[in-house]
Amino acid sequence: MRWTKGGKFQILMVTSRDTGRWIMPKGWTMDGKKPWTAAEIEALEEAGALGYIGHEVIGTYTYRKKLDDGSALKCKVDVYPMMVERLKRNWKERDERTRKWFSAKGAAKRVNEPELAELLQTLAKKPAKQPVIKEFLKAS
Repeated sequence: MRWTKGGKFQILMVTSRDTGRWIMPKGWTMDGKKPWTAAEIEALEEAGALGYIGHEVIGTYTYRKKLDDGSALKCKVDVYPMMVERLKRNWKERDERTRKWFSAKGAAKRVNEPELAELLQTLAKKPAKQPVIKEFLKAS
């Protein structure tokens, strides 16, 4: 997330590699890594985003991940806030994904997961006043 110089709150979204739908950078847990550290690594790999990541979850959602064998696995995602300070021009998955900034409402309209859309809609309403975001901003 970021606030523009004009004070607008925005969410960075990327396209998925398989379907091209809009998603938030996310990934699997990593052995020996705190979950927020894994989220920070995924944001860098998937979106080329660098910044400050919070250690408290701001929400969760579930989705079905299609596996290579055609089956689907139900996944629960913990969402950690990240204040993006800069975007790299070259990043690991730049040839596989598109990234774009959206308003929280605009991001909510583009995702397929109802719980994620609801979380994004919540962030659209005075994001700096949301308790976890407020604490995160104080710390960052």
